[in-house]
Amino acid sequence: MGKVVAIANQKGGVGKTTTAINLAASLAILDKKVLLIDADPQSNATSGVGVMPDDIETTLYDCLVGGLDTIEAIYETDTPNLHIIPSTIDLVGAEIELVSQMKREFLMREVVEQVRHDYDYIFIDCLPSLGLITVNALTASDSILIPVQCEFFALEGLSKLRETIDLVQKKINPNLDIEGILLSMYDARLRLANIVVEEVQNMFGEEVFETIIHRNSKIGEAPNLHMPVVMMNAGSRGSINFLNLAKEFLKNNSDPIKAQSGIRAD
Repeated sequence: MGKVVAIANQKGGVGKTTTAINLAASLAILDKKVLLIDADPQSNATSGVGVMPDDIETTLYDCLVGGLDTIEAIYETDTPNLHIIPSTIDLVGAEIELVSQMKREFLMREVVEQVRHDYDYIFIDCLPSLGLITVNALTASDSILIPVQCEFFALEGLSKLRETIDLVQKKINPNLDIEGILLSMYDARLRLANIVVEEVQNMFGEEVFETIIHRNSKIGEAPNLHMPVVMMNAGSRGSINFLNLAKEFLKNNSDPIKAQSGIRAD
């Protein structure tokens, strides 16, 4: 049965979607079967793995609101072993439409459980909000991975998210764990970035991933070409960062890497 991981932070621009796309693709390259769920109506994860609006007939919205079978909303990507449930702008209306539904916080869990046994890992890319869709994602997940941008307001946003996680654990999903805090968009030349890294590591200790995602031009270019950086620029610093993150993720989950890619990430 696959592990379900929400990638969330209510603060925008911290690298959630970039992390979701490239961690999922890196694990796929390492021979894991991965499903990425785009739970953000901006649908950047959808286009970021090469699934374009004209190709989409069914989405996460249809599963949550329309009761569509999950398997009917799954699309293949150009990355072997990586599938996606896409989103479109329609998802904006889902929170309003779901308010009156019974057990509305558990709808994402129902979507996930239908296909959980088909994948090694399922990642949910959350929107920058602590609304109903994000709560659904946390309810459906075994753990949460939190990207934190190496900038001034990072810790403030992180403390608010931890409050939401505590509430979900107490009220809805007591089994929700912290997968880890990921420091992203790091620029070693900036004194502030180094201060943030040190403070986050001191405050959260072993919860912080050893791998740090550096600010990198290749990572920034990849979405424009609708392909994960690990596929578009194999061997670049960005791809190496995410492959190292994938290996650390597998190690933390005691999951051996069965197949190594031809890309060196050591």
